[in-house]
Amino acid sequence: MTVESGHKVVALISGGKDSTYNMMKCVQEGHAIVCLANLFPITKTEIDSHMYQSVGHECIETIARVMQLPLYRRGIKGKSIETEMEYKENEEDEIEDLYVLLKTIKEKYPELTAVSVGAIESTYQKNRVEHVCRRPDINLTPLCYLWKRDQEELLQEMFDNGIEAITVKVASCGMGESHLGKSLKELFPTLKKLHEKYEANICGEGGEYESLVLNCPLYREKLEIKETKPVVLTRDEVAPVVILQIELIPPKITPLENQVVLVE
Repeated sequence: MTVESGHKVVALISGGKDSTYNMMKCVQEGHAIVCLANLFPITKTEIDSHMYQSVGHECIETIARVMQLPLYRRGIKGKSIETEMEYKENEEDEIEDLYVLLKTIKEKYPELTAVSVGAIESTYQKNRVEHVCRRPDINLTPLCYLWKRDQEELLQEMFDNGIEAITVKVASCGMGESHLGKSLKELFPTLKKLHEKYEANICGEGGEYESLVLNCPLYREKLEIKETKPVVLTRDEVAPVVILQIELIPPKITPLENQVVLVE
């Protein structure tokens, strides 16, 4: 047991592999995930955020259902205003949406002591989460088990530990619509080649791609896709930006009572 063992955790989730695998690491380290937290685009479309993955937002409530955990969600009202590496509080910035969300959750669950964060390379994101967590009315320990891991080794480890994920956004040289909706495990050789050729981040930390986890050991039921629709955001011969809108088949598992709470 480590010094950190025994935390009661709120997990920040995007639906992607990093936030999901960090939750798995939390559980492996002896911590208990009490609830989930998610920030989503009010417009219901992909937004230009320096902090949050917005693609795949339509699947988050289903993920909470198959995990059988309460989910707290807030629409992103702020913008990326304070973009220096060290964050200065600004009530108009999108970081304050995270503060409002965690403050509400902490009031509901005062026993919480930590937050699960799936950051790998982004000091910008990690600094901002830590800034919010240090505030007296939040006072949570960020658990960042993926931080600065070798990305090729980390992605292979995710596969070995039961992460099944697909791409839901591509935005990188050498990737296009044909790579959308593909299994990350299937794309692993391609991702390694793009890293060698263009120094692309194998885990997508530079925004090369975003993912959605369809199954993992934390799910009690696999997510099943009913329909998908590719949407081109930027037409570019070298690095087009394309997202995948997804409709899931409703899972068989019964949702918790009042499973989803929207935070204003």
